[in-house]
Amino acid sequence: MVAVARHRADTADDHNEQRTPTASSTIDPIGGHRAAAGPEGLSVWATAQATGPVQRRGRYVRESVQHPARMLPAIAAHAVTAYTRPGDLVLDPMCGIGTTLVEAIHAGRDAIGVEYESRWSDIADANIKHAHTQGATGRAGVIRGDATSILSLVPAALAGQVALVVTSPPYGPTVHGLVRPGTDGVAKFDNAYNDGTDRGNLAYRDLTGLADGFAQILTGCHTLLHPGGVVVVTARPWRKHGELVDLPSAVIGAGIRAGLTPVDRCVALLAAVRDGGLVARPSFFQLQAVRKARAAGTPMHLIAHEDVLVFSKSQTDSGSGSLKDTLGGGMVA
Repeated sequence: MVAVARHRADTADDHNEQRTPTASSTIDPIGGHRAAAGPEGLSVWATAQATGPVQRRGRYVRESVQHPARMLPAIAAHAVTAYTRPGDLVLDPMCGIGTTLVEAIHAGRDAIGVEYESRWSDIADANIKHAHTQGATGRAGVIRGDATSILSLVPAALAGQVALVVTSPPYGPTVHGLVRPGTDGVAKFDNAYNDGTDRGNLAYRDLTGLADGFAQILTGCHTLLHPGGVVVVTARPWRKHGELVDLPSAVIGAGIRAGLTPVDRCVALLAAVRDGGLVARPSFFQLQAVRKARAAGTPMHLIAHEDVLVFSKSQTDSGSGSLKDTLGGGMVA
């Protein structure tokens, strides 16, 4: 059974006050879908009422499509609105093109991101600037560096100041990508994090190495979170040589090793909800993989959701520093 999502109470006045789950109706801020929550809240997020390209169109710079593993904006937006208040600080330690940061500043939150590859951090910077031209009121900045050493990158004064971490680990060195007609059917492009010469990206590690690196990142995030702060990680299994790789379980283990407490496991839909059913929004590669598997006799199905793994930091853990003093009139860069 999927656990019920816990949303913060609007009456919590400071970081050390206990936040009680609340039930409310939610609106997908990108797709426009309203889902009426029951008395226990919702564990299924309707985050694909519009396709990914439609969600990003006009809201992100065109170069954003070059990233091989983009988070749906509606997933980041739902997490931000569910677990923070305006003025809170949101962190994405593997921010890519800045999806979490853009959705946070559009919602009136401040945001900081860390990105390993300069190609993506440059696009994230451009997306932040673009968001401000569209009226986003939050402040945001991107730090270029390796998030496994995040405490050496982020100003020490931000320790204990982050309300929410939203991120997703990489799924491998080659992922979704784009296609165009080629001489042998289709040609795949924009499907890798770099040209393969820099193996520092966690995407190039095996599952054990990826989990260990992600645990290092979450350990740093634990220090940056304020007491009661929340971590939201999206992940899903993938197949390698026909076998299912259980990334969500590895992420849960990494969070526990980092000192975080698992509190929820939700579902972020990658399919639209229409007339009581799901409308799949698969990529070309997903369709191709499923067709090949079924032709070979394996009853594979399309992936219709991301696992949303929610952790919290203990209310008794303390932090220090002043966000206002650190940011001043602008954001760290």
